[in-house]
Amino acid sequence: MNATAAPDRASAAGAGRRIDLRSDTVTQPTEAMREAMRTALVGDDGLDGDPTVRELEIMGAKAMGKEDALFVASGTMGNLIAALVHASRGGEALVDEHAHVARSEGGGISRLAGLMCTPVRSCDGMMDLDALAASMRDGYSRHGAPTAMVVVETSHNHAGGRALPLSYLEAVGQCARAAGAAVHLDGARIFNAAVAQGVPPAALAAFSDTVTFCLSKGLSAPMGSILAGSRDFVVRARSYRRMVGGGLRQAGCVAAAGVVALRDMVDRLAEDHRRAHALWASLRGQAPALVGDAPDTNIVMVRAPSDAVACAARLASRGILVRPRDADTLRIVTHRHIDDAAIRTAAAGIAHAVETGR
Repeated sequence: MNATAAPDRASAAGAGRRIDLRSDTVTQPTEAMREAMRTALVGDDGLDGDPTVRELEIMGAKAMGKEDALFVASGTMGNLIAALVHASRGGEALVDEHAHVARSEGGGISRLAGLMCTPVRSCDGMMDLDALAASMRDGYSRHGAPTAMVVVETSHNHAGGRALPLSYLEAVGQCARAAGAAVHLDGARIFNAAVAQGVPPAALAAFSDTVTFCLSKGLSAPMGSILAGSRDFVVRARSYRRMVGGGLRQAGCVAAAGVVALRDMVDRLAEDHRRAHALWASLRGQAPALVGDAPDTNIVMVRAPSDAVACAARLASRGILVRPRDADTLRIVTHRHIDDAAIRTAAAGIAHAVETGR
């Protein structure tokens, strides 16, 4: 994979203007992606298939070590479709209390897939394994239906991009299978986690039955995610994709950018991690109380005890865009449009805004 992304119009247009650290979803497609989209070989993916979509699905399945994969519009759609398939067994999904599927996906697992989304206490993105085991139901009882699936997330968004240990993922898999439940991995940023841990993403997905990952974050594609699993799972998932409105037509026009993302953009994620660590180190040097442990990947959490919303507004007025995670924490995300100079400027601005309230 090519570790160096070619210059593109987005980075040139943003020079000398605002520093957008709200999310890696703000990344613009590379020139190689734009050209691939322009020249993509396409078909009707809702009828007899789209060749570029199929190429992307094969690449995605191989990357995750799964038999097959499905191109979907978003990670949220992928997680929902996985829940719809796994819901055929029973009525409950166990998730960590800070999971993206529980906090940020509109309640789709419960409202659309019909699974009760049951939170399990967690720390640093990891469910307490004893609490998880105690929450598992391997059959129907007077209290409810069996556990249909367990959802894990790596890297973990709310935990500051934490890359969950392989030993933890394996333990969750063993616990779920002992109760006959499926494991779904919300791997929106699984490539970040894999790069941080020096392992192939398939090693992280090995303990899950199904996995979703996003193409539109640090990998810089304009849209789309991959949902991977067994061949039988993907057959069923394809039907549910149509049900939720994801049966795209000439989808190769956007899938082509995903092909480039998987081919060229994975190795360079290490640059984003390096810059996130540099930002963290600078803030720790200026005001140690602002940050906790060093980031694993490309997300830095900054304490803003006075008012995170007001602090974000002050920074925005200075051209530094960040997002409040909650009332007293800022969430800062590096990506390929953020260079070393932007990190230096952001570090100084954030430390000043948080400490002085100005």
